[in-house]
Amino acid sequence: MIKWVAAFLGYFIFRFPGAVLGFIVGSLLDNLGGSSGGGRSVFQDFTRQTVSPADFELNLLSLCSIIIKADGQVSQRELDYVRQYFLSTYGKEKANAIFRTFNEVVKKREVSAQRICTYLAQRTRYEVRLQLLHFLFGIAQADGQLSKAEINKLKEIAGYLRLGRHDFESIMAMFVKSADNAYKILEIEKTATDDEVKKAYRKMAKKYHPDRVVTENEAIKKGAEEKFKEVQKAYETIQKERGIS
Repeated sequence: MIKWVAAFLGYFIFRFPGAVLGFIVGSLLDNLGGSSGGGRSVFQDFTRQTVSPADFELNLLSLCSIIIKADGQVSQRELDYVRQYFLSTYGKEKANAIFRTFNEVVKKREVSAQRICTYLAQRTRYEVRLQLLHFLFGIAQADGQLSKAEINKLKEIAGYLRLGRHDFESIMAMFVKSADNAYKILEIEKTATDDEVKKAYRKMAKKYHPDRVVTENEAIKKGAEEKFKEVQKAYETIQKERGIS
């Protein structure tokens, strides 16, 4: 909690640079005092020891702002999507403090997607980067559509995060509907044989099965369940289309 108080005081005195500095200093004090600071980020359980929760949260805020500004306008529904994430993860008091800093990031600060993603790619597991991309897609789609500019920015971020092309297309297919969506979600071509379809389904079901996400964080479990359901729906669609038993 100290870090958010420090960030607020820093912002009050030095505007956004002071907020960032206050956040960092406050985080150090939180860590020294053994304070958990309330809720845990939905991604925190997957981060390596080389990146602190405070660093991760600040970089997460920056990536959210990049996506919200990707199409040249700030959508209220996209802002509400991010706010709801903060509320469900941290509770009202802390979420309000975070969102004040977040609003400043969105409106004023220009941040480097490449720098942030390179930092995260070196310090987080592949699973968290997949979850992060899924979350960013959710922000972009919160206003009811995914613009070409948003998709291009998401593709750029996925590259910086060192995520594979098939993983990117699989996650995008969960948000952008098309005739061959089911195949994209299972990361296969429409020309795949029935045996290849079954094999792909088993692979993706294993990859996204909620039982593989060992955590007490309900938000992470919910995210895994949603992706697992999309994989199941994709397989069922192909089953009906081909008559696979």
